[in-house]
Amino acid sequence: MRHGIVLFTSDRGITPAAAAKAAEENGFHSCYVPEHTHIPVKRQAAHPGTGDASLPDDRYMRTLDPWVSLASAVPVTSTIRLATAVALPAESDPITLAKTIATLDHLSGGRVTLGAGFGWNTDELADHNVPAGKRRTVLREYVEAMRALWTEDQASYSGEFVSFGPSWAWPKPVQPHIPLLIGAGGGPKTLAWIAAHADGWITTPTERDILPKVAALQTAWADAGRAGRPEISVLAARRPSPEDMAAWDEAGVTEILWGLPDKSEDEVIAFLARHAGRLGL
Repeated sequence: MRHGIVLFTSDRGITPAAAAKAAEENGFHSCYVPEHTHIPVKRQAAHPGTGDASLPDDRYMRTLDPWVSLASAVPVTSTIRLATAVALPAESDPITLAKTIATLDHLSGGRVTLGAGFGWNTDELADHNVPAGKRRTVLREYVEAMRALWTEDQASYSGEFVSFGPSWAWPKPVQPHIPLLIGAGGGPKTLAWIAAHADGWITTPTERDILPKVAALQTAWADAGRAGRPEISVLAARRPSPEDMAAWDEAGVTEILWGLPDKSEDEVIAFLARHAGRLGL
């Protein structure tokens, strides 16, 4: 299994560039950052972790733009994958977002992974004119449209939420296929969506019964006629035991993601060095 880090970015503490550089130097495979464009003060949507309108962390209000954050890490890294956990593509224009992601992949030498969510904060989505009941359809269309722009010399797309005629769009990503991982609760509907449209799954911080859900995703993957096996990144919300990690590895988990503390650069770099030592990286 690989090991990656998640930095819940904000306008304080360690910068994304410094975190990615230190993670790469300590042997971590990937660096993930989240996205929220804004948080409406008055909301109907309950946070999946708290169960109500309260937020578990004030960084939700202070989150940095994920693509600018990852771009800042390009000049100071060379191997670590630059990823999102999770981005919210439905809150951006898909043509513009396709250009942003392709540019980042071009400048980084092919190191981008798109971790995307459907969006728990339906009030946030509403401000972007995304109907809550259609958010999975919106994401599917955005992904299909972006993939067309990334791979076709003259791309076009016609859907309910995205439509454009034959168009040129360069640069193309360095990677022939940018990996798409879906960060969402591992229910049957989500696992089926992943098997049909994505390359893997990122577990949520509140996920339980991971092993049965890994098996269910692999079954859905095979039923969909997909070759190989899905990528599965487990977000270590609590410190797993060596037995947990061995069981995940045997079941087909490909990566464990470790959250970084909301502390100063010196403290986070020291944490990364200690944690890499514990993991034997």
